[in-house]
Amino acid sequence: MQLTANAHGVYPIAPTPFLDDGAVDHDSMARLVDFYLGIGAAGITVLGQLGEAPKLEADESVAVARSMIRRAPAMPVVVGVSAPGFAAMRVLAREVMDAGAAGVMIAPPHTLRTDDQIVAYYCQAVEAIGADVPFVVQDYPLTFSVQMSPGVIRRIVGELPSCVMLKHEDWPGLDKISTLRGYERDGSMRHIAILCGNGGLFLDYELERGADGANTGYAFPDMLCDVVRLAAAGQREAAHDLFDVHLPLLRYEQQPGVGLAVRKYVLMRRGLLASAAQRKPAALLSAAARGEVEHLLARLAAHDPRARLAPA
Repeated sequence: MQLTANAHGVYPIAPTPFLDDGAVDHDSMARLVDFYLGIGAAGITVLGQLGEAPKLEADESVAVARSMIRRAPAMPVVVGVSAPGFAAMRVLAREVMDAGAAGVMIAPPHTLRTDDQIVAYYCQAVEAIGADVPFVVQDYPLTFSVQMSPGVIRRIVGELPSCVMLKHEDWPGLDKISTLRGYERDGSMRHIAILCGNGGLFLDYELERGADGANTGYAFPDMLCDVVRLAAAGQREAAHDLFDVHLPLLRYEQQPGVGLAVRKYVLMRRGLLASAAQRKPAALLSAAARGEVEHLLARLAAHDPRARLAPA
């Protein structure tokens, strides 16, 4: 199964579960995958920006990817292979593709400044991993400090047939989606999938601008699946109503630095992770922050029964 430009739906970014001692927690990983399958996720992305990939040893990265792929043989699994050098990227990409991954995701290094540098980087990345490997461009300027204009994305898509998806995380970025879909309509760019990140913070309107779904890691990815389904069915107000009740928690989780701690805490509270542990360096939740998350969950539970959790 290979990733194609027709991908759509929700591809949750799976966190890497750890035990309190820092070891990879494969039991929690299995629960996560089963949960994603059960909620109707279209695929999974592992070793993403919030998958703590830089904290894993090379062998651990391969083991995590293989574990997810084995658990969900009928679901496309995309693996983040971003690395400081192409040698490490090539090895990881070939290992996971041989294990059955559907494609890989590549983020740009923060040193890129011009459009030509960005395009050249992705051309060299494809040369390293092989033109037979479908890949996702991760456009996340708030973290990577690389500004990809719609024009440079069109150049990447035009020069590299193996580019099949954009992970859109620009902010503000709604007009960028409209521009890219406009390129498709006027025939100046072939179709690619656009799945959006940023915790789903703007998913309600991103879908209306032409996005195909979400590729992100909010602690209630089942809500994201529901919103995508409702929007596809033309139930606009129902999609917005569901999205709106989650927005306070989603916003809280989107805080830079502490966001992964919030997400793992909620996933632990939902019974999907045995521990909210992160590998160091890690931002930890204070007692006050945990209290705020519990308050947000209680308020959400008044509108969405999935947030009705047993007392902490």
